[in-house]
Amino acid sequence: MARRSGASRSTVSRVINGSPRVSPDVVERVRGAVAELGFVPNQAARSLVTRRNDAIAVVVTEPQNRLFVDPFFDRHLRGIRQELVAQGAQLVLLLIEEPDDYARVGNFLAGRHVDGALLFSLRVDDPLPETVDRMGLPAVFGGRPLPGPRDEGHTYTYVDADNRGGAAEAVRHLVARGRERIATITGPLDQAAALDRLDGYHDVLPHSPPHLIDEGDFTVQGGADAMRRLLERDPALDAVFAASDLMARGALRTLREHRRAVPDDVAVVGFDDLPLPEEGNEPLLTTVRQDIEGMGRLMARLLFRRIHTTGAPAAGGTDPVVTPTRLILRETA
Repeated sequence: MARRSGASRSTVSRVINGSPRVSPDVVERVRGAVAELGFVPNQAARSLVTRRNDAIAVVVTEPQNRLFVDPFFDRHLRGIRQELVAQGAQLVLLLIEEPDDYARVGNFLAGRHVDGALLFSLRVDDPLPETVDRMGLPAVFGGRPLPGPRDEGHTYTYVDADNRGGAAEAVRHLVARGRERIATITGPLDQAAALDRLDGYHDVLPHSPPHLIDEGDFTVQGGADAMRRLLERDPALDAVFAASDLMARGALRTLREHRRAVPDDVAVVGFDDLPLPEEGNEPLLTTVRQDIEGMGRLMARLLFRRIHTTGAPAAGGTDPVVTPTRLILRETA
């Protein structure tokens, strides 16, 4: 390629590795030679020199059947992929479905097959934050990690929405509409997003009775089942804040089965602003919008900053980024 382009070997190497210290006309000649000769860099050889793999792990603690049907993860992964493409990196998807998967994923990460990791859906006492911190792997978390017994005094880099503030805004809206018996369907209470959204509900309704609170699982069926239990305990409830749009969709399904008009009999507010397919004559959903795709891009951007910053701490020590939320008013509240 050096002979074909008329440039030195070192100049060709700089062009292939994206160095800005090469004039545009030389870059054009070298790229022409690369295309003509069909050159593809040897990734293994490059990794030996750069000590980088140009690959990022995305670790999701969710079952496979939820990951590929929940549009929340689709939007997050779309944002992450956009940033990885811009950085010339590959995405390696790792799923944790069973307890044994933690060791398998941990061994893969420890093998330095990737330059860093983006981690989602952490649970209470999840070992992953401590694992990546111990091995010195650059990491950014999607959502606030819940501290475990070994995390006291340790801060992790994470990107999250203002879950508590968004939930409080949704419940304040229901109160302003004159609703008096406002229930909530939470997410799994071993996850920070669910706990924060429940805290937002309690910020507005600190004395809400326990029978108006039911735990779901961020799925349509979980929302439908929780709504059914709420109606059994309090048939007179007149509003519900569901901590995700999928659970709100399930709540609407149960309310329709029980012949409760929405929003006349029961007002419903969700959280996420996801592009859900329409079901029959179902009303449009009032919801709390979070920029899911933008948070994915931001997570990847922060991770690359940690990877490329010499002397930066590996897993912890950076302030979290909390992005704003906004109530989107539609028909169901």
